[in-house]
Amino acid sequence: MAPQDSLVFKVRRCKAELIRPANPTPREYKRLSDIDDQESFRFQMPMIQFYRGDGTRRDPGRAIREGLAKALVFYYPFAGRLREWPGRKLVVDCNKEGVMFVEADADITLDQFEDALHPPFPCQEELLFDVPGSSAVLDSPLLLVQVTLPTKCLHYP
Repeated sequence: MAPQDSLVFKVRRCKAELIRPANPTPREYKRLSDIDDQESFRFQMPMIQFYRGDGTRRDPGRAIREGLAKALVFYYPFAGRLREWPGRKLVVDCNKEGVMFVEADADITLDQFEDALHPPFPCQEELLFDVPGSSAVLDSPLLLVQVTLPTKCLHYP
C-alpha cells in the first residue's frame, strides 16, 4: 500500500466569504471572445497548489485575503459574474461582487503527503471544497480560493 493510500485526515473550514476589490473598479460588461465562449468550455477547473511556509509566523489567510483584494483592482472582471445574453453569448458582469475565499485547517502536514503531492491526488475531495451554490458557471463567483493549513499553524501569537 502506497503512503498516500493510507492518508486519513480531517479538514475544518471556516465560513466562506467574498473578497471584493480593495478600491473602486469600473462597472461594465465584457463580452467573452468566440474562443472563450465555446459550449465545451463551460465548466469549472479545480486546481490544487501546495506551498511551504516562508518560516515567518505571518497569517497566510490574511495575506492572501489582502493580496486578492488588491489584485482584483487590476483584474476586476474576476470579481464579477458570468451572464448569458441572447444567443447564449457569455459576458462578464463586472459588478464587484467578489471572489469566494475559504480558510481551513487540516490535521496533517505537507510532509505527511509524501508522493501524494503529485497528480492524481487521492485526497482531492478532502482538500477541495464546493461552496453550496457556487458550482454553477453562470451567476457564481469566477474564482474560489481555499487556504488550508496544518491545525497547529492557525494559532498565531
